[in-house]
Amino acid sequence: MKIIRYPTRESWADLLKRPVLDTKFLERTVANILNDVRENGDAALRHCARHFDKVELDEFLVTDEEYVDAESLVSTELKDAIAVAKANIEKFHAVTDEKPAVIETSTGVFCWKKAVPIEKVGLYVPAGSAPLFSTVLMLAIPAKIAGCREIVVCSPPNATGKVDPVTLYAAKLCGATSVYKIGGAQAIGAMAYGTGCVPSVYKIFGPGNQFVTEAKLQVLRSGVAIDMPAGPSEVAVLADETCVPAFVAADLLSQAEHGLDSQVMLVATSEAVIDETLAEVERQIGLLPRMAIATAAIQNSKAILVKTIDDGVELLNEYAPEHLIIATTDAESVAEQVVNAGSVFIGNFSCESAGDYASGTNHTLPTNGAARAYSGVSVASFTKTITFQKLTPKGINTLGPVVEIMAAAEGLDAHKNVVAIRREWLGGLDDV
Repeated sequence: MKIIRYPTRESWADLLKRPVLDTKFLERTVANILNDVRENGDAALRHCARHFDKVELDEFLVTDEEYVDAESLVSTELKDAIAVAKANIEKFHAVTDEKPAVIETSTGVFCWKKAVPIEKVGLYVPAGSAPLFSTVLMLAIPAKIAGCREIVVCSPPNATGKVDPVTLYAAKLCGATSVYKIGGAQAIGAMAYGTGCVPSVYKIFGPGNQFVTEAKLQVLRSGVAIDMPAGPSEVAVLADETCVPAFVAADLLSQAEHGLDSQVMLVATSEAVIDETLAEVERQIGLLPRMAIATAAIQNSKAILVKTIDDGVELLNEYAPEHLIIATTDAESVAEQVVNAGSVFIGNFSCESAGDYASGTNHTLPTNGAARAYSGVSVASFTKTITFQKLTPKGINTLGPVVEIMAAAEGLDAHKNVVAIRREWLGGLDDV
């Protein structure tokens, strides 16, 4: 983990860069996969299963028997834990804005809006280096609350050609309408374009590696909506001398173990905190089963020494981390200064894993700086807003002259005429 001391503002842009693959290789590889899926459908999916997953699959749809088998493989202890997480996520996401009022913007001109569910959504659940069944809860629960009619899940098959049993159990529990044994960019293509087996959807959700993220960006350009550019996981920790270095090290490693391209960052006002935390990282990393992955990610990561907490907040607002842990004095006040982050964890005991699994918020969050403009997944992500307006005779007479003047100024006479013909028909009457 590289240590940078008191970086100047001018150096931030380079300092805060994320690790990336060769862009041309990434774009070309993903484009080839997507084109194959679009043109060859299920045959392309079978080829990808052989090439990438090393399994032979004739059918991709998970059967009723597979759901039953999966449930039998999930321990009672884990089922109980999932039930608690599900309840908390439902409790948090079920609280939505009240129905908006009808607004009379001018006399006789009434406007309002209504949120309606997206009918068909696709959920991608990663399972490359580890099956992330918790992602099912984070996506399917708000989709179900929103009222989506069709909830399609895609997740990579394991070495036996099956979807991870806990992922299947969670999908059934949370209301997924179908699950398919497909991973990677090809899963994104299948949900975007549809194949003989997989139905096309209107919006695709879910985190993934850089190939999955690139696939989502490419299908976006072809007209399929996506949640956000959610790529490799990342965490930043802002710490001062009141932090517990062992906690901070554990937080950094919890994200480092996600993948080789994950990035973690420590920003601290004390060099002693950095030294003690890095010593803890060295101690703890050797105990992890995924030590090799975490070690590679740590090599992409940085510890940055700043003069003040305000400097740290400013730097991290520029970085816009997916997860931000604040382990400082008066952490709640510091959190109020955060304007760019996917999800914020306040205080020494607010570990990032709580949000990953069971606190109730969502772990599908913007990465790679996208938190400057994107939010994490919520029920609103699974809806679209339709606006309505109703003009009475009084309304068309009140607002009509304004519209006519503006339309004429733009040279759009037909736009002017739709108002003028109504006002002429009314003959100045307000109540017809």
